[in-house]
Amino acid sequence: MNYTVRKQHIGKNEQLDALALEAGRIYSLSVATFWRVVRKKGIWLKPSSMMRLISEGNLHAHTIDATVQAFYAGLKSWRARRKTDPNAHPPRRRRKFFRVEYKATAIKIKNGYLHLANGRGNSPLIIAWSHPLPRTLTMHWTGTEYEAIGVYEQPPLGAPLGDKVAGVDLGEIHQAVSFDGEQTIILNGRYLRSVRQYQNKLKAKLDAKIDVCKRGSRRRGKLIRSKRKQLSHVANQIRDIEHKQTTKLTSALHEQGVQVLAIGDVRDIRRALDYGHSANQRLHQWTAGKTRFYLTYKAERLGMKVALVDEAYTTRTCPACGNVKKSKVKSRNYKCKPCGKKFHRDQVGGMNIRARYLACGPVVGDMIPPVGIRYQRSSGNREATLL
Repeated sequence: MNYTVRKQHIGKNEQLDALALEAGRIYSLSVATFWRVVRKKGIWLKPSSMMRLISEGNLHAHTIDATVQAFYAGLKSWRARRKTDPNAHPPRRRRKFFRVEYKATAIKIKNGYLHLANGRGNSPLIIAWSHPLPRTLTMHWTGTEYEAIGVYEQPPLGAPLGDKVAGVDLGEIHQAVSFDGEQTIILNGRYLRSVRQYQNKLKAKLDAKIDVCKRGSRRRGKLIRSKRKQLSHVANQIRDIEHKQTTKLTSALHEQGVQVLAIGDVRDIRRALDYGHSANQRLHQWTAGKTRFYLTYKAERLGMKVALVDEAYTTRTCPACGNVKKSKVKSRNYKCKPCGKKFHRDQVGGMNIRARYLACGPVVGDMIPPVGIRYQRSSGNREATLL
């Protein structure tokens, strides 16, 4: 079963402040209790045991359970991560505020308003809601206001129109490059990159102004609020670009009859090497994980399957003869000296990832020139178009 979300801005709310404070208290109590028992008894409490210990508070019982489960979700993620990353840290920080999650048992809808129960004797939270009854609802602080996120079950919107396999290479300049055996599609990332550069300059400019202000002064507080507002606007622009480009790519691949997306796994790209200050900054801001997440759930909604493939040396390996270049390809064209084959540089990674997934031989013959998907802004209308 696939899931989709609906978001709605709530603004600032004193009742929500109190609920988030109570959720933070419960989360912090879970953290403190768990590690205290580990330290003194050498026992790792199960989630069911912790939920029995922490069963009282000014929240709905299932909301308290969801807060405890959030800590254990972080613990589970750490235990999986530490198998490959010895520097991974478990969740130990206490939180003053925490998100408030309501399950189906605590949600009712009446005349366009959601009534969210907060336990016996406590007033329910009532918010306007323009969508159907959600499966779960989470209230969280965005930095400037509260936002409600409703989760809905959604069956697949379609089925694969063919049996093709597409290799997808995630990039730092271009979001992604796909190759389905016949056609290469490039998500042009130039505009996205320029928005990120503007974000960095804006952040540096505002930080410089804030640093010269006296702590606790009215001007400092005003600048901090302005910084949050401006950076939130830029973050929304970035999210809009990423969503629209990945939607256009998955739709195009679905129409071409792709059944499986083989995506290059770049999660460990920074672990072994130090690329230098400038490159490390770009890699740190590289949203490959978010792009992979968007492509995954959008492809699954269209009935396609997604698999992760080791991408090591895929951008340096010749798709025709298998020769591996010793250094990174710097020009826009990839030329293999041993066999003389030429490819567009951005094609190579997607071709090799696809071949690695299929365990097939070299590419024979000339490739069709790639096409691009570009985010365009014209007369106030923003959309991703296939070029």
